[in-house]
Amino acid sequence: ADQEDPLGVVKSKRELADGLELSQITVPIGVLLIIFESRPDSMPQISALALASGNGLLLKGGKEAVESNTALHQVIGDAIESGSDGKIKRDIIALVKSRGQIADMLGLDDVIDLVIPRGSNALVSYIKANTRIPVLGHADGVCHVYIAPTASADSAGKLVVDAKTNYPSACNAMETMLLHKDTLKNGVAMNTLMSLRSAGVKCLGGPRAMKAGLCDVAAEKMKCEYGDHTCMVEVVDEMEEAIHWIHKYGSGHTEAIVCSEDDPNGEIFLKNVDAACVFKNASTRFADGFRFGLGAEVGISTSRIHARGPVGVEGLLTTKWQLRSQGLDYVEEFGGDKPAKVYTHKELM
Repeated sequence: ADQEDPLGVVKSKRELADGLELSQITVPIGVLLIIFESRPDSMPQISALALASGNGLLLKGGKEAVESNTALHQVIGDAIESGSDGKIKRDIIALVKSRGQIADMLGLDDVIDLVIPRGSNALVSYIKANTRIPVLGHADGVCHVYIAPTASADSAGKLVVDAKTNYPSACNAMETMLLHKDTLKNGVAMNTLMSLRSAGVKCLGGPRAMKAGLCDVAAEKMKCEYGDHTCMVEVVDEMEEAIHWIHKYGSGHTEAIVCSEDDPNGEIFLKNVDAACVFKNASTRFADGFRFGLGAEVGISTSRIHARGPVGVEGLLTTKWQLRSQGLDYVEEFGGDKPAKVYTHKELM
């Protein structure tokens, strides 16, 4: 509520010619359909972001929380009408209760401008396969932590335990730990594994981790979102191999490196890893709208188009161009061998 109005913000301004000024400003996307599973606490956050960004909102919560969602929707509607002195009606945010209605709504590409699913891989995959409406979100949260040879055992242990156990079912929890081969020699690998196991984490081994005797049980898949106190462990020869592994088996969500503060590979990792969020010496659990200072989030996007990472108010905005002429301008005046007017293309901001 204390943030500046995000609408109508001038992103750029350019003089095209004398007396002809072009501006790019922020505007709402339009109507959003947000589908979330078993998380009634999501509704106030999503509603606040939609209101702040000027978007209309259709909400569909999980059947397990239908009573909570109904009660929250009533409270939010009351707040909208009382807070605006009746100028904004409660139906700017609608709650969908029937599962059958979702299939119909996914066909309304002429009415709904963006779908944001928050839930399981199956939910996101179903929505992507059954609509022509743009979908913003992620299907998987397979996050990695790479332990560099310069990392201390204490730092590595604390970070991976937080990344895995702080909220194991979250999409930003660590699912795979990659160990540089030298950490097997300097004791960091064994101490880090002991920290995880002491925290109740079951460590499954990749091929090289099994060969090195780091784990007792082999991982069945190299890419898996466990969502519980389970993670996979694998050994790599160098950071480039770790990055290749991340790009092959990751989901583009959040990746982290643990290294010494002066290790140049930390910055190289940040630059070369292709993911929505890339961290140096910070837990993957920081990939969150509140922790990023966005106030709230409607979800996390792994898309490369529009919004990427935690999606706050700015991710629910688009832009439009406004062209203002001091008089009258038309293209023919700027053409020919002797144009009456010329382009200046001067940046004004």
